[in-house]
Amino acid sequence: MSRATLYRRSAPPLASRPRAPRKPPPSALSDAERQQVLDLLNSPPYQDLAPAQVWARELDEGRWWCSESTMYRILRAAGQSGERRAQATHPARTKPELVADAANQVWSWDITKLRGPVKGVWFHLYTVIDIWSRYVVGHLVAAYEDGQLAEALIADAAARERVNPDQLIVHADRGAAMMCKTVTQLLTDLKIGRSHSRPKTSNDNPFIEASFKTLKYDPTFPERFGSIQHARQHCEAFYTYYNHEHRHSGIGLHTPASVHHGTAGQIREQRQHTLDAAWAAHPERFGRRRPQPPRLPDRAWINKPDNHDADQSTDPPVTMQPAAES
Repeated sequence: MSRATLYRRSAPPLASRPRAPRKPPPSALSDAERQQVLDLLNSPPYQDLAPAQVWARELDEGRWWCSESTMYRILRAAGQSGERRAQATHPARTKPELVADAANQVWSWDITKLRGPVKGVWFHLYTVIDIWSRYVVGHLVAAYEDGQLAEALIADAAARERVNPDQLIVHADRGAAMMCKTVTQLLTDLKIGRSHSRPKTSNDNPFIEASFKTLKYDPTFPERFGSIQHARQHCEAFYTYYNHEHRHSGIGLHTPASVHHGTAGQIREQRQHTLDAAWAAHPERFGRRRPQPPRLPDRAWINKPDNHDADQSTDPPVTMQPAAES
């Protein structure tokens, strides 16, 4: 055995040097600041809202605490990062392809059932939503599903929104109320185009389905309604909140009313001023990227074509089912 081998076997192991504690990056919040953010997220006005909602509302009030992703990290560290609500999808003849780049170009409507006071009793919620702004332009709660009620709802919404002839397309699925002659005749008389989903394909009507899920997964939504008056009062209050307070992730965390009535651009400028002030005060917390508020989408699609170039300047085609001739 060589001397080198003996030396390697007998030599004591080298002692590892203790590592110095890692310094937090300059963008990191202090422990006190993290606790302030956690207290904000758990405060009564915000305890049932997602961090994106809290971030947008505080920004609209002129207050910036940290980034939205930091809010999520703080909740994760506190063991509070569970989902607030679930999302569900359903499996998908000619695919409808609709696009809107302004309010009152494409509406979507449907009827959903609400549980009544006892088993077997249901109320029916009719809702019409603008797909570009997510603004609920009309709704009603009735004891039954009827085409004449749907006709009156759409007519009232069109009059309230001052819809011009050939301006609007109304999209719906293929339920009895949606396909009835009264609704078809109304759309013909008002020169409103109509479009329908493919059979058993709720993905063809995503905006209205998403609005119903927002309604039913809201923490204030009851398991049952005691009466039709109760259901009407709840839906009226909820849609007032949804239109004027709820910051929608699909429209740059603005309220549907703000987008629908054209004030979102001004609010986005105010958000930018708040972020610019935060950047000037704490540039180290943003890395190399200057903060910007979420952008408003240019268009809203139902079934966007796979080969569509989003940057093209020409208007994309809209396929729809023409209104029946009178």
